[in-house]
Amino acid sequence: MIITANTLTRAAGVAAAAAGAIFIGVQIGHPHLDVTTIVTTEVAVRNTLKLVMASLALAGITGLYLSQIRRNGLLGLIGYVVLGAAYLSILSTTFVTGYVLPSIAGTNPGYVRDVLEAASNGSPVGDIGSFGMVLKVQGFAYLAGGLVFGIALYRAHVLARWATVLLAAGGLVSAALSVMPDAFYRLLAFPNGIALIALGYSLWRTTTAVREPVTV
Repeated sequence: MIITANTLTRAAGVAAAAAGAIFIGVQIGHPHLDVTTIVTTEVAVRNTLKLVMASLALAGITGLYLSQIRRNGLLGLIGYVVLGAAYLSILSTTFVTGYVLPSIAGTNPGYVRDVLEAASNGSPVGDIGSFGMVLKVQGFAYLAGGLVFGIALYRAHVLARWATVLLAAGGLVSAALSVMPDAFYRLLAFPNGIALIALGYSLWRTTTAVREPVTV
């Protein structure tokens, strides 16, 4: 198998679509997180899938950016870096939520409860240290990165434009949902998840339409 730029770009498209599908699927029927549920197998599996999602999303948005790097310009670079930082942060905080908090839930339930409260946009009672600031930066980067990157992709006029609009608008929708109860808060995955699926498919289709060079 010969690895070409087109092959890598198509793989990035598949990664983006897979990330979007996982992002949506993992939120369906998601249990409310507390000291009791954080140690369950179901939540462990969901958090593992979230780690996979964030990794695939990083690969996907990298392909989205690099595939039209000249058209994306400085705005695209800024959006890519900020959104990429958001997904890196999601990787970190999800690892803590999925693998660190369950191990201390029995010995320090108050801290675990406060971290989970902050993670669901609540108000923790105790001090959770720098984790609270990380969550705030993550939220800002996720919203701002999606908005700026979506605008840049829209201006590039290569991928499905409705999907780029949804990616940009998804940040605003997420901001509104983030102040609502947990059941509604989970819905914030849907706009961005659908956008990633559509953009990944659009990238894959666009790249597949480009004829590969003949290797002699």
